[in-house]
Amino acid sequence: MSQQVMKLVEASSLKAEPPQFEIGDTVDVHTRILEGKDERIQVFSGVVIARSGSGSREMFSVRRIVSGEGVERKFPLHSPKIAKIEVKRSGVTRRAKLYYLRDRVGKAVRLRERKAVGGKAAKA
Repeated sequence: MSQQVMKLVEASSLKAEPPQFEIGDTVDVHTRILEGKDERIQVFSGVVIARSGSGSREMFSVRRIVSGEGVERKFPLHSPKIAKIEVKRSGVTRRAKLYYLRDRVGKAVRLRERKAVGGKAAKA
């Protein structure tokens, strides 16, 4: 009984069309920042290294390098504070969590790019 009630409550807070991205994708996360009465959009760019949870509790982690230092940030997927998520590049991965990227430096952090399905070669 309580499971059904939880699903009904969560359904109201879910986004109608959640953004489609996968682990290893390089994304721009546009977040709404409130500064007093003003609202502005701040962009956090990086590689998605993890997704966890389900429903309204779903989270994803994005990692980027700033001034030679690794910075990670977790975002709730269905938060109203997230304006949009843009996928810049799709990476090929064989794991669900990319925590091994924390130990890597420089070019070793890069992931191979995923090939587009249904390109020019498929039409010919």
